[in-house]
Order: sequence, then structure tokens, then C-alpha cells
Amino acid sequence: MTRTTRTAMLAVLFVCFMTGLAFASVPLYRMFCQVTGFNGTTQRGSQAPGAVTGREVTIRFDANTSPRLPWNFRPENRSEMVAVGARDMVFFQATNRAAQSVTGTATFNVTPAQAGKYFTKIECFCFTEQTLKPGESVRMPVIFYVDPKMLADPDARDIENITLSYTFYPVDSAKSAG
Repeated sequence: MTRTTRTAMLAVLFVCFMTGLAFASVPLYRMFCQVTGFNGTTQRGSQAPGAVTGREVTIRFDANTSPRLPWNFRPENRSEMVAVGARDMVFFQATNRAAQSVTGTATFNVTPAQAGKYFTKIECFCFTEQTLKPGESVRMPVIFYVDPKMLADPDARDIENITLSYTFYPVDSAKSAG
């Protein structure tokens, strides 16, 4: 094998590796954010550990929609006091203003960002796509808790207000059908 052939093969392998890394970057980044809470990414859990006596945080709820999605979307309550560690449930309302069924998907984040790894959702409409018929209105629950481990984190223990923000986007029907 000549030096030129070996160099060419290494270059091809490098290009293949970089292409594979590019395709894997989005799922790897998502996994990284879910594990670390980076950039306000929340966690998923199955049950709350139990309330910490005397420690509450205010959770604010924010709802947005893409201009391309003909929905009204809002939280039923703008904020709520929640005991750290206690399970809580809130509702958001969505109404489809279009003359046809529309499917949307919600992205979410938590601010301040250091609270993301301690904000745990048990159930959320954001885990799946939502399809609303023409004129249909629905109540969508979010069941969550703030992990008491937050109180041991020097960067997060003094947090008194957390904002949970959702933005709904239309799902490309051609993309989801294929």
C-alpha cells in the first residue's frame, strides 16, 4: 500500500466519521441536556420524593405558539406556589382556530437554567404530538415536582422562582407521514 493510498483511505474514514458524528450530534446533545439539565432541560421521573417542610418555590407558567400554528395556547394559572419535593399538577388549554385538524408539538425549557436538572416531569403533553380537530379545545396536564436535591446545590439552593415555558410548533404532516 502506497503512502498516497493510505492517506486517501484515512481521509475517507475521517469524512465518514465526521458525517456520522454530525448525524449523531442532535440525539447526543439531547441526551446530554436531559442528563445534566443543561440550558434548562427538565428531567423525567415516575414519582415525587415528598415535600420538604417549609421550603416552597413559585413556579411561573409561560405559553407560546409559533405564528404558523393556528392555536390559542395558555396556562390556566400564571403561577403557583409549590413545596419542594411535592407532586403538583397544572393545566394548559389549547384551542385550534383552524378549519382543519392540526397537529402540534411542544418544546419546553426552565429558567433559571440551573433549575432544569431539578425540575422533574412525571407526565406532560409535551412528551407526544397533540392533534386538535377544527375548533376543538383541550385541557392538557403537566404533573411535576422540584427535586429536593436542589437545596444541596450551591448554585440552585437560593432559587425562589422557576419559569416553565412551552412553545407549540406545527408538525410537518409530510414529514410525520413518511
